[in-house]
Amino acid sequence: MPDQSRPVLITGASTGIGLETALLLAERGFQVFATMRDTGRRGALEQEAARRKLQVPVLRLDVTDRASIEAAVAAVVREGGGIYGLINNAGIEAVGFFEDLTDAEIREAFETNVFGTMAVTRAVLPYMRGARSGRIITLSSVAGKIGSLGNSAYCTSRFAQEGFFESLAQEVRPLGIHVVLVEPGIVKSDHWKSANRRVGKGVGNPASPYYEWFLQLEKLVEYFVERSAIRSPDVAATVYRAITARRPKLRYGLGRKAAWVLAGKRYLPEVVFERIYFDSIIHRITRTK
Repeated sequence: MPDQSRPVLITGASTGIGLETALLLAERGFQVFATMRDTGRRGALEQEAARRKLQVPVLRLDVTDRASIEAAVAAVVREGGGIYGLINNAGIEAVGFFEDLTDAEIREAFETNVFGTMAVTRAVLPYMRGARSGRIITLSSVAGKIGSLGNSAYCTSRFAQEGFFESLAQEVRPLGIHVVLVEPGIVKSDHWKSANRRVGKGVGNPASPYYEWFLQLEKLVEYFVERSAIRSPDVAATVYRAITARRPKLRYGLGRKAAWVLAGKRYLPEVVFERIYFDSIIHRITRTK
């Protein structure tokens, strides 16, 4: 099937990885439908699409709103004659030490990253089953493979996402549908800047026992962001590889440092890895001045 006849729906396409992926796939001939929760933020995508002379329709889709999911998927099927690819990119953070986060903030992360992603996936599966072909590609994170202090809620939601899609991959592969997880490390983008990260409302409270540690953590994140070699176009290129590969892998990782850490976690004795990696991070965050 030529790429031009392969409709693809992308969630969270207003900025960053979603925007870059939408543009790249459209450039490579896919029929891309870019979706976002707030279509008032469509300006950057439409401006860049116009500059590149690309047609990228924008639809409203809030992954926590079933009606908007059904309407967006129906529009893609109606305009595209089906749906070949789903790029689950929409997601939110829940930055903060566990005691500083509210139940509502943690639930919001799960509603978006886990249940919202499941809902969009459920909506497209009947069309892919009918065609006996399709690709479901989810932008996960290295945070779905290894825990991190100050990110307990976010990591937990990504761990859940990883387990779901690993299971789903086995359920739908006999139907001609491939499931892929893209797992980047820290991406050098404005989204990762401390000023733009989604932080719990109680996290910045100086009365918190974790306040000083949080400030140290934010400095460390800034340090890693500035030195990261991964950019949004790199992630978009990986998505393109996954959606065009004849037999895609279940997982595509990005980032040399993340690969080293995950290799250490996999191959080193657990007590050795904890001493080398976890203890060093804890020391950097909690050391006194």
